[in-house]
Amino acid sequence: MWEFEAKALNALVFKKMKPILEVQNINVTLHKKEILKNISFQLFEHDVFMVIGPNGSGKTTMIKAVMNTMSHTGNVFLHGKNIKTLSRLNLAKKIGVLMQKHEAFFSYSVKDVVAMGRYPHTKGFFKALDETDHHAIQYALDITNTKDIAHRSIIHLSGGELQRVFLAQVIAQEPDILILDEPTNNLDLQFQIALFDIIKKWASKENHAVIAIVHDLNLVFSYGTNAMILKNGEVFSKGKVNDVLSRETLNAVYDVDIYTWMENLLRKWNLSQ
Repeated sequence: MWEFEAKALNALVFKKMKPILEVQNINVTLHKKEILKNISFQLFEHDVFMVIGPNGSGKTTMIKAVMNTMSHTGNVFLHGKNIKTLSRLNLAKKIGVLMQKHEAFFSYSVKDVVAMGRYPHTKGFFKALDETDHHAIQYALDITNTKDIAHRSIIHLSGGELQRVFLAQVIAQEPDILILDEPTNNLDLQFQIALFDIIKKWASKENHAVIAIVHDLNLVFSYGTNAMILKNGEVFSKGKVNDVLSRETLNAVYDVDIYTWMENLLRKWNLSQ
């Protein structure tokens, strides 16, 4: 009896500790220049893994390598399978990507745009959506708070609304991992908060995890579970957010005393009250 319970407990712990994504020694060279050098990290269930670093440190290149859209050495394992063995379609069923900016050129409705996220699961663009598709679309509209604007044209939306719609499109893919490349750039503060509230809620679901490239350290502190800092194409630091975003590390990476700057800013806010 006790032996059976111990085995069951060990199996549960192993399941929870096994990474959803494992990146091993990724290197990227372009025009004989090393862009990324030995990038390694693991992504676990419920992680909101924040990737930060100065401009040109290799953050977006890393995402392209992880998605196997850029030539690289090293390996990326998704649920234990090397992504190089997965077709683009099967990879899209497991990983969804939200870029930093979208343009609305055509007068599609919000719901039609979200429905496009079902393309990895349908046989051809013109196949009728089934019950499973409609359920996924409705969930995406609900969690992103876009249900009330589902029938509006996207060309009439604000930047914050539009970014939520494209987040809903990615969520409708039903991926296990969301990869976000500076998703809140050019958004007002309230839209940044709203977007990351949604992302955090989505990541809390079973078998979900997030990788987010961001510049705003406030978002990292507020929403991140783990973080990684890149500098000159290498991992400068990684681990729990509070450990990674230490005064000494930030000073070394950004060549400025960010802590003091933020403390002074907070003091000004307090004095204005």
